[in-house]
Amino acid sequence: MAGNAEPLSPRAKLAVTAGRAAAAVSRAAGRGSGSVIGGRVALRLDPDLLRTLAQHLDVILVSATNGKTTTTRLIAEALRAAGPVVSNALGANMPAGITSALAGGSDARYGVIEVDEKYLATVARDVEPKAVALLNLSRDQLDRAAETRMLAERWREGLAGTKSVVIANADDPLIVWAASSCSNVVWVAAGQEWKDDAWSCPSCGGVLHRPSGDDWGCRECGFRRPVPSWALKGEFVLDPHGSAWPIRLQLPGRANRANAATSAAVAAAFGVPPQVALERMYEVRAVAGRYDVVAFQGRQIRLLLAKNPAGWLETFSLIDPPPTPVILSVNARGADGTDTSWLWDVDYTRLAGHPLCVIGDRRLDLAVRLEVAGLDFRVCETVDEAVRLSPPGRIEAIANYTAFQDLRRRVGN
Repeated sequence: MAGNAEPLSPRAKLAVTAGRAAAAVSRAAGRGSGSVIGGRVALRLDPDLLRTLAQHLDVILVSATNGKTTTTRLIAEALRAAGPVVSNALGANMPAGITSALAGGSDARYGVIEVDEKYLATVARDVEPKAVALLNLSRDQLDRAAETRMLAERWREGLAGTKSVVIANADDPLIVWAASSCSNVVWVAAGQEWKDDAWSCPSCGGVLHRPSGDDWGCRECGFRRPVPSWALKGEFVLDPHGSAWPIRLQLPGRANRANAATSAAVAAAFGVPPQVALERMYEVRAVAGRYDVVAFQGRQIRLLLAKNPAGWLETFSLIDPPPTPVILSVNARGADGTDTSWLWDVDYTRLAGHPLCVIGDRRLDLAVRLEVAGLDFRVCETVDEAVRLSPPGRIEAIANYTAFQDLRRRVGN
């Protein structure tokens, strides 16, 4: 296990102090938490600061297209049973944000760090993690993050030869291929709802066959699903000894049970028993505003984040049945990816029967997609208007990344 922090060099101390000052100025100016600008300033003064700050920690990296913020939070809660934890809990997951988070963890034993998919190999090289959790890969921000197999290849090359224990989803062929270059892998049967990015073999390009359930394999090269040692089975997680542990979460849905199963496997790698880990995960009610229910204009609104086709598919399974009103909001700013063609990959017919209101910067793009899907909807200028026009009952609000932040600011969450 990692020991106590070594005293920082004068240069590292200066970098940390300057970063905190920059973050404070950003917060005072109302520009958010300041974690990103603080980390950028700190790294400019000391490019090795991330490596320095991680030296005394047992670092766990978490990366995926969907679910990494929630899983990071669940792992952090579980590991607090074994010692103090520092984590980038608000999701600032590129090197600058990670550096800011670790700068506040001098007394921590564990660093549980969410990492943007594009930066996983770089961050892993700098912090030398004890464990890496790989959840899923699917299309997302293709204008920025590249095609999924290219990303999997980057992971595969970047993690090759790592001494880390890799906890990986056996049901996602892209994840299995990326993790197969590692010598110490714990496979988790966490499921894969979205399969449209995993029909061809990432190893040889042949057609993947899916004989039943989550099983898959390539008949041309023999690449196939590994045998998992942990598995999500309904409301339980099965450990390597065959014991079934109940998953009781305040977070909704199958995807979050899958996140909890993976988190339990990570915690076990650090000596935290599944029962203890899962009990601590129950304390998580919301993650950076996701799943929160807020009161606004006399109505109850549940806030749900969905950033890409796989995320929207999972989110549709969470919402209350028709005729529950639904507000949809989509932006296409830098943090979202500027290409909205992904809207055509989402099966919006699942929203049939729900009264729909559409808001956000790209509401007209979304309106065209809903029109083609044959759905009735209203286009609104603001969330205030959408709430006024929604029929009675709790409202489900589904938004992509910056639209979700806009929504939180307006409704006071």
